[in-house]
Amino acid sequence: MHVPEITADDLAERLERGEQLQVLDVRAPGRAAAGHIESPRYLNVPNLRLLASLDPEASGLTRDLPVAVVCDRGVSSRMTVFALRQLGYDAHSVAGGMLAWSLASVARPIAERGPLDALIQFDRLAKGALAYLLVRRGEALLVDPGRDLTPYGEELERLGARLVGVVDTHAHADYLSGAANAAERWGAPYYLHPRDAVSPYDGRRGRLATNPLPAAGALRLGDLEIAVESTPGHTEGSVTLRLGDELALTGDFVFVESIGRPDLGDRAEPWTAQLWESLERARATWPAGTRILPAHYAAETERNPDRTVGRPFGELPERNVPLSIRDRRRFHAWVAARCGGSPDAYRAIKLANLGLLEPSQEEAAVLEAGRNQCALAG
Repeated sequence: MHVPEITADDLAERLERGEQLQVLDVRAPGRAAAGHIESPRYLNVPNLRLLASLDPEASGLTRDLPVAVVCDRGVSSRMTVFALRQLGYDAHSVAGGMLAWSLASVARPIAERGPLDALIQFDRLAKGALAYLLVRRGEALLVDPGRDLTPYGEELERLGARLVGVVDTHAHADYLSGAANAAERWGAPYYLHPRDAVSPYDGRRGRLATNPLPAAGALRLGDLEIAVESTPGHTEGSVTLRLGDELALTGDFVFVESIGRPDLGDRAEPWTAQLWESLERARATWPAGTRILPAHYAAETERNPDRTVGRPFGELPERNVPLSIRDRRRFHAWVAARCGGSPDAYRAIKLANLGLLEPSQEEAAVLEAGRNQCALAG
């Protein structure tokens, strides 16, 4: 049977433009609750119930708007679309289902780009993960990329820029990094702090070819110097990339509404102490006007009107509870009360990002399922 489809990237772009459409999720409620497509008109109706009743309007669907139907892998959604079209709905199946959606991203230019010629934020919608492309005088630096390299290649081509370096601000635990593959594809060095090039669980050295990122030094991009500032706590090798007093790419150190968890490497107590010291240094030395550009967001409330994520450092304390805590003991107690319950997949992801595990494409998609849980919940 012929069933019209829409790709995950096309769906992301249409939602980004604010098009009026309905997203019908036909997975079991438990799976949908673990992570779903954010849309003003999102409905979760298990496929079998919908097909058995053949009364979609009772579920809230309307014939006035297009319907994008999503399941796990794009199979049962096709059956649902066939039934809906028989009833007169303009329905399309999301090709590849949530596995495809997990890789979909939207590229957004950031207006406040400081001395850069271009600054692109890549929003991986299913994860709440953010990557960046920094461009100056034809040279580009890619920061915290995901495993799908397509959007980065498209922007490099559009901007006519040459990739001269790839950086992971830390060894990620919630998604599989694309840094090593990007470095190989474009013939650029892959930078990672040496303390994050080893397993925090057993001390094994990673097998990937990385260039040591200095704890206190600089990277060159065109005629610019990008300062590398050590900000451990989420991981031992966590760094922030700073462009003068204007921009700070903070990785998982500081988010708009929280800070990075110190318990994802099984070293919560010592890493909490490091996190406190990193925050104290930032509060003492970072100007209020420095725009914070994190590697994650947890909620739509962290977006700006143009849908980018990032705020001046001086504005964060009013909405970022842990950043506003200035007493060491109170901070440690606040963090301790929110540690624990790390997702089971995060250990495997971190080891894979060190080259100590090699998951298949199918295994990778399963490992990465759901939104990131890298921030301490308020």
